[in-house]
Amino acid sequence: MKECNQCGKCCIHYSNGGLCATQQEIDWWEASRPDIFQYVRDGEIWVDPKTGEALQRCPFLKLAASIAKMPSPEPLQDKYICSIYHDRPDDCRHYPTHIDEMVRDECEMIEVKDLLDKNRAQKQLDQLMTDSRPPYLR
Repeated sequence: MKECNQCGKCCIHYSNGGLCATQQEIDWWEASRPDIFQYVRDGEIWVDPKTGEALQRCPFLKLAASIAKMPSPEPLQDKYICSIYHDRPDDCRHYPTHIDEMVRDECEMIEVKDLLDKNRAQKQLDQLMTDSRPPYLR
């Protein structure tokens, strides 16, 4: 399994209504991060504060730069960052949870060897995500 290259596929895929936040997260944003809370409406996240319509993309996913895949003759690759990384929802924090999820989402961390031995790859993923997941997801 490769390291995350910040391709943004997971954030782009799930930011269109595929995420939720706990009431505790929403309450904390309201008290401590009004810049995040303004995008919450009736318990739903990533809602346009002006129109009340669901946004097609997370407002906190930012295009950081284009990076070259070294060494590669391929074109530059977009690189994304999360501008609320330390205060992001648990849905984001816990992703990815399963190898099949990564395959479905075309995660660029997956390598052929991971597909050939999904059990080993899942163990490696679980180890990588130890600090991001609560005990019940480990």
